[in-house]
Amino acid sequence: MPAQSLRCRSCASEYPLEDVGSCPACFGPLDPVYDWDALARAVTRETIAAGPTSIWRYAALLPVEAPQEARLAPGFTPLVPAARLADELGLRELWLKLDTANPTHSFKDRVVAVAAQKARGLGLETLACSSTGNLANAVAARASAEGMESAVFCPADLEPEKLVATAVFGATIYAVQGSYDDCSRLTVELSFELPWAFVNVGLRSYYAEGSKTVAFEIAEQLGWDAPDAVVAPIASGSLYSKIAEGFDQLRRVGLVDASIPRMFGAQAQGCSPVAAAFAADEKVVPVRPRTVARSLAIGNPADGDKAVATARSTEGAVYAVGEQEIGLNMATLAAHTGVFGETAAGVSLGALREAVERGELGREDRVVLVVTGDGLKTPGPVAGLFEPIGIEADADAVLERLGVLT
Repeated sequence: MPAQSLRCRSCASEYPLEDVGSCPACFGPLDPVYDWDALARAVTRETIAAGPTSIWRYAALLPVEAPQEARLAPGFTPLVPAARLADELGLRELWLKLDTANPTHSFKDRVVAVAAQKARGLGLETLACSSTGNLANAVAARASAEGMESAVFCPADLEPEKLVATAVFGATIYAVQGSYDDCSRLTVELSFELPWAFVNVGLRSYYAEGSKTVAFEIAEQLGWDAPDAVVAPIASGSLYSKIAEGFDQLRRVGLVDASIPRMFGAQAQGCSPVAAAFAADEKVVPVRPRTVARSLAIGNPADGDKAVATARSTEGAVYAVGEQEIGLNMATLAAHTGVFGETAAGVSLGALREAVERGELGREDRVVLVVTGDGLKTPGPVAGLFEPIGIEADADAVLERLGVLT
């Protein structure tokens, strides 16, 4: 087993590798503990290259063993250059990490694969979660692939595209009258009563580690190097902070020499507790979400303070992006790169614009923007662009409209 134990981030108490969601002593978050000296001796670029083209090539750096049969394996998604958008923004290089290529078209497939592997090792038969949509998709699909049951708790007014993409896998969907934070509180309570694998509650310590693989892949795809900066959205704060951890861990085991990238986080103005805390240099204060970016609508982020600390330690920042800008940024990303990202991508592009406008990023920088999910899941903010031209089935009518015929 690569990981040795779980350690409380607050009081440093250690616990066995079981399904415990928080420290029994102080209720602080728990993180896996690794033997970095042993891993530095065992893990090489060659051992990783010999692995599968999925997150499981990095199994030695994860808290679970790789599955013997990796069904529907996520990861090793494309890292593609976006030269036209880089020119538009004034950057030396811009790369897009396309986690839209995962099985259910979001980065959540990574974290669920790790949590599900732990759940199977513990003998649990039902995967469950609270979700703003993408996680529900990933849990339902993973359960189908593994022959498990699934149950998801989502806000009742979630985008129908995400609910349908969950129901198709046979999941039981509980449409909760309330926000994501209400769903989260409900699943915490239920986790004490039901023998289910709540991936983002009892198995959160393992689940969160799956996000590190985004950093591992970026480094490997850049020839075992790190970019100058990474831009990622912030909901709970876990993805953002774990990407930074991933680059730090690659340095620990000697796989990269470069510094940890400056981390720029993105939140929508209607749900920006982390951005507000960063700007005020204070602790995160929960808010009531009112944003079109539903995948980021977590008003009480579990890793919000950690995200603020990540921004400061990497000399990055966290910015709030105006609600009216999100759809425009989604359209700009699509028009300049051919990539249709969900609302979170529109928020991330907005934060990147802010960093450029403030002079924090520019012509000397190589930047990676993480596209966490597919725009087909959240088409609402760009629906106004759909203005087809009605025309008869007549070539002359088309040519006349184009001015070719007079």
